[in-house]
Amino acid sequence: METKKIKRALISVSDKTGVLELARALNDAGVEIISTGGTAKLLADNGVAVVKISDHTGHPEILGGRVKTLHPKIHGGILGVRDDKSHMAEMEKHGIKPIDLVVVNLYPFEQTVAKAGVTDAEAIENIDIGGPSMIRSAAKNHRDVVVLVDPADYQEVVQALKSGEGTTYEQRRKFSLKAFARTSAYDKAIADYMGGGGESLKFDLKKASSLRYGENPHQTAAFYAPGEDLIYTGANQLHGKELSYNNILDVSAAVMLAREFKQTCAVIIKHTNPCGVATDPDQLAAYKKAHACDAVSAFGSVLSFNTKLTAQTAEEIGKTFVEAVVAPDYEERAVEILRQKKNIRIIKPGDFWLAESLQVKSVLGGMLAQSPDGILLNEGELRVVSKRKPTDKETEDMRFAYAVAKHVKSNAIIYARDGRTVGIGAGQMSRVDSSKIAVSKAQSPVKGCVMASDAFFPFRDGIDAAGKEGITAVISPGGSVRDEEVIAAADEYGMAMVFTGVRHFRH
Repeated sequence: METKKIKRALISVSDKTGVLELARALNDAGVEIISTGGTAKLLADNGVAVVKISDHTGHPEILGGRVKTLHPKIHGGILGVRDDKSHMAEMEKHGIKPIDLVVVNLYPFEQTVAKAGVTDAEAIENIDIGGPSMIRSAAKNHRDVVVLVDPADYQEVVQALKSGEGTTYEQRRKFSLKAFARTSAYDKAIADYMGGGGESLKFDLKKASSLRYGENPHQTAAFYAPGEDLIYTGANQLHGKELSYNNILDVSAAVMLAREFKQTCAVIIKHTNPCGVATDPDQLAAYKKAHACDAVSAFGSVLSFNTKLTAQTAEEIGKTFVEAVVAPDYEERAVEILRQKKNIRIIKPGDFWLAESLQVKSVLGGMLAQSPDGILLNEGELRVVSKRKPTDKETEDMRFAYAVAKHVKSNAIIYARDGRTVGIGAGQMSRVDSSKIAVSKAQSPVKGCVMASDAFFPFRDGIDAAGKEGITAVISPGGSVRDEEVIAAADEYGMAMVFTGVRHFRH
């Protein structure tokens, strides 16, 4: 289909980003602009020729602005099919002028309901009615009408205006699809708020990037996201090869664990499990301690830090092959040092560092969804159950170890000392096997360490395995029918034992 030139535009935006530049380009191209309320005032105050919506329709805005665009001269102008003679004759009869461009973004409903303490009245008042109606009308009639719902697309239309050639059908179709996706997401947000979201689970995800393959070369894969500015899309990747499917899994696991700590920490992840974690006021010291936990497994790992990466740490990282490094920020020299490694991915996650989202997994026949595991300890239920109370140092180390255990595949056992992991047992079918593997993986003696378990001990054998190695204190959720037997075993070895009341299975 041929290109279409824009002769009349309607602009009504909540987010004013980029609208002045677009409006000026429309003015320069001789396009008549119709606008509403605050948008009209902004344009007029900045010297842009604009026709108020009430002047165009011949009817004032009413009900406090709730009704202003719901008028035949608006929707008739948008929906009229230009090559349908009966449409055009009817429009002329009723004084309806064609509208060729609709620029609308909606009342900020999602941002409003995300605020703490928002009232029901505030939320409902931010449900846009006229906006979605105009967007859908324009998107439906995209053969003739351009619809813009995202300021990021304004420049493409500005270029079409400057070229004098108008917009192509492919462009109008593309903007139409984006418009329908926006109104769909908007309606879902309203339905979720009003209470209907729990009955169905819908995803509004866009393909952000294709991946070379999935977990294995014979599997196809892609990354889908609700937005385009997430860490896996390349927007925040400073250097290195494209992230793979497995890289993304490991980066996600690394970031989630690093966020657990307020003190400077270093996290080393392999196959989504930590193989070394440490905290220390000095970042380089933290990394060296984490690496020492399992230097063999650290080869080809993903690293995560919760503080700006220093040049000294980057120098140390360069001594080992790693797939990716993630940190909230980087010293300029640190990036220069890491870039000497051609393929290493350097990632700065930005706001994603704080993101929390519904956790979803596919299973045969459907999907499983759950809220994030957002807590660590239930302070109200934290209790010492052994005869001996833990020392302050043991308590500090147990809290550290329990934070790590939360991010290790079940059955998880952590041996830790002085704010660093010494041995990690992960993903075993029995807890006692995890206890033994954690000892076998340790690069230094575990005597004097504390032990953390992600779930209760079903038998005393896990405590026996730890006691024989000289473990001094144990932290676990408790809750087994054999808790008394397990506590008695701890007392036999002179261990301090603490129950948290919070389980952290990770399948």
